[in-house]
Amino acid sequence: MAFSADELRVLRRALAIALHPMSLSDEDVQDCLRLAGSVDEAVAEAGRLRAFLLADLARYRHALPGSAVGYLELLQDALAAGYDPRPDDLAALRALRGGPLAASLLERCQVLAERSVRARLAGRTAGAAAPGPRGRLLALPGGRAAAGQEADRPATPAVPGRPPKPGARPAPKPSEVFPPRRRPAPPPSEERAAG
Repeated sequence: MAFSADELRVLRRALAIALHPMSLSDEDVQDCLRLAGSVDEAVAEAGRLRAFLLADLARYRHALPGSAVGYLELLQDALAAGYDPRPDDLAALRALRGGPLAASLLERCQVLAERSVRARLAGRTAGAAAPGPRGRLLALPGGRAAAGQEADRPATPAVPGRPPKPGARPAPKPSEVFPPRRRPAPPPSEERAAG
């Protein structure tokens, strides 16, 4: 993404304001909003171009081997844009590896695919081994706190044979939550006249 000289001036001023907060003039606010709109538009356009490139790549891959030259060029562009090769790409490159460009792309894609798989596995293992810290749950207004009961006191489970504490709501029975199905009444039988 490239910024014009005017956009760079606005960006520099916005960064200075972020580091040293001060009041903004209306003109500065409008400039920042215009810059944010331009950045949003550029990001959206980049997303549209990426989606088009990936769709085009899939079309060329499905038309192989007749579209080998176009497919290899599009795959190079996609890799330069940060595309992770899929198993379909590796299979297509294996079928085309007779040419030097396809062979070098196959090596490059195998390295990228292996790196991507390792990163995903490392992320899963790290996430499973050490879960992140949990945020503290906060009580919302209403509920037990509004009824005058203590909000921080944990609910005591009901023990069979012991009467529930006053004000505690009993758990519903399964038959109350899921009422039994009623069988439909059979249709009235019609007598047929013998003829």
